[in-house]
Amino acid sequence: MIADPQIVDVDHSGKPRHFVFVLLNNFTMLSFSAAVESLRIANRTAGKSLYTWSIVSEDGEDAVCSNGCAFRVENGLGETERDDTIMVCGGIGVQIATTKRLLNWLRREARKGATIAGLCTAGYSIAKAGLLDGKRATIHWENHDSFLEEFEDVTLTKSVFTIDGNRITTAGGTASLDLMIKLIADDHGEDLANAVADILIYSAIRTDQDTQRLSIPTRIGVRHPKLSRVIQMMEQNIEEPISPATLATDVGMSTRQLERLFRRYLSRSPKRYYMELRLQKARNLLMQTDMTVINVALACGFASPSHFSKCYRSHYDTTPYRERGSHASRA
Repeated sequence: MIADPQIVDVDHSGKPRHFVFVLLNNFTMLSFSAAVESLRIANRTAGKSLYTWSIVSEDGEDAVCSNGCAFRVENGLGETERDDTIMVCGGIGVQIATTKRLLNWLRREARKGATIAGLCTAGYSIAKAGLLDGKRATIHWENHDSFLEEFEDVTLTKSVFTIDGNRITTAGGTASLDLMIKLIADDHGEDLANAVADILIYSAIRTDQDTQRLSIPTRIGVRHPKLSRVIQMMEQNIEEPISPATLATDVGMSTRQLERLFRRYLSRSPKRYYMELRLQKARNLLMQTDMTVINVALACGFASPSHFSKCYRSHYDTTPYRERGSHASRA
């Protein structure tokens, strides 16, 4: 049996802040549940209704998230109050879920002055509506490359969440929790926000200054400063790859030493590792954008489509054209 929490005294007698959660097709359950549970626990901890929320979908029908669970919603897209905070919840295939009807609705609500947030990949939907132009934003790291290619007027960061005026974006997953704790602290103070985090057993609260991906040493399981530096340079120079000789010189070692370092810790050559990074980005672009195969090749440092296709087939056992076709069929 769960005991009632110790009440945190909050001086609030006004109207509760209302959130409208818009569940897109194939939305990510974790991002949504982390956000709405934070609000529920804030109310319980304060002993009063600080927050209310409603859950809607585009057409008012049940919304299905990416793990197959269906959620009953209250309404379709309709009128909201100016003081409402709209939380668009995205997930897999957000490009398909971002319909003309959704875009028109977002633009209409934005004209009222509404605060609009995109959880997980829904930053794409807000950007597609033109509501992030000239603003800072973030999105899940898997969608980072394709977002950069499509929305040049948005300053994309790698933060776990961003707040720029009345536009909010998160990177997905538990980043929703970090965002909600920040909003609760802004609304009702640090004591309540910290109490909510304690109840959620969440002790590593992140801010908008924290990045969403693990550090390179943690990600590759190797703590070697020169190896980490080389991988960082590779990741930052996909479109115009740097030669292994230049990479080695930049970190103060010979090309042979760099080869041995990669063989020892990653069981592949620097050239092979670099190629895998470029092909991984290419696959993301093929599956998440409408860029031509030629433009994808150029964006990933391949001088010709034929060379790109050959390398892609060698690594993924299919061609870029077939990859895009099979993904479109699945979608």
